Amino acid sequence: MTEAQHFTPWLAREENLALLADTLGLDLEFEAQERAVGPFRADILCKNTADDSWVLIENQLERTDHSHLGQLITYAAGLHAVTIVWIAARFADEHRAACDWLNEITSENVRIFALEVELWRIGQSPIAPKFNVISQPNDWARQVATAQKAITDGEFSETRQTQWRYWKAVEDLIGKANGTIRPVSPQASSWVSHGIGKTGVHFNFAMSRPEKLVRIEVYLSGLHAKSDFAQLAARQTEIEAKLGKSLVWQPMPDKKDARIALPLLDIDPFDEADWERQHRWIVENAQLLHQVFRPLVMSLDRPGKTVEDPASPEAQ
Repeated sequence: MTEAQHFTPWLAREENLALLADTLGLDLEFEAQERAVGPFRADILCKNTADDSWVLIENQLERTDHSHLGQLITYAAGLHAVTIVWIAARFADEHRAACDWLNEITSENVRIFALEVELWRIGQSPIAPKFNVISQPNDWARQVATAQKAITDGEFSETRQTQWRYWKAVEDLIGKANGTIRPVSPQASSWVSHGIGKTGVHFNFAMSRPEKLVRIEVYLSGLHAKSDFAQLAARQTEIEAKLGKSLVWQPMPDKKDARIALPLLDIDPFDEADWERQHRWIVENAQLLHQVFRPLVMSLDRPGKTVEDPASPEAQ
């Protein structure tokens, strides 16, 4: 078995990438195999649909070597926002230490995962991968610590401090629910975004004190926004029947984007005495919407899709 001709195409299969995504805690959308990135070629190129950033996957069938480590450093140096995944049969101690060090010194926009892969077969079942994480960034702890320090130092306004605490409580509740939605690092802003499996489609939570609401939304952006919205809107009756709820469908004709939302009205998101009720409503309904919309989002038809060069300024 060779990497380029056998292992890489096998790893790029939908079911194997889904297992890798679960291991990493990311929503991955496959883009290309053997894609040029500067002077090198990435084995597998994906997008992290939570923020549409690039995910570059390098794999080895044998023990790690300096050549692949050099490629990882080149990728990290050349791309402004990227997740690098290095998969090998076995990691040398010095390469594991190098990945830990790179995660410590790089910015929050560059993340490096090191995984050892095992191939398992039970009886006559197809061979399946098992990924063991050897090194990973600690984004959650790092970003939460940064935000907490900013609050302590008075760098955030009172409004932003409240927003950050609001979303942190929501994300903590999502983590405890252990459902289909992965918690993300909270933001000191009026909204927070999650992935739902496809670039240009974001699963957001938003608050508006002037409008007296919080809402869950499927937010569509980019080149395919209007087409994506039209395909989903054509199934409005089916979607709302599955949810048992009516949604707000906003084609936003004066903008490039579109939105499908479920709002909780007549509330004050800054009323901390009401937070428990609001947060429970967000998490319960978000799980329901995510379950209904994800398979529909994954099946959206996007003819003529092209892959940007992640090494180009436009892709960064």
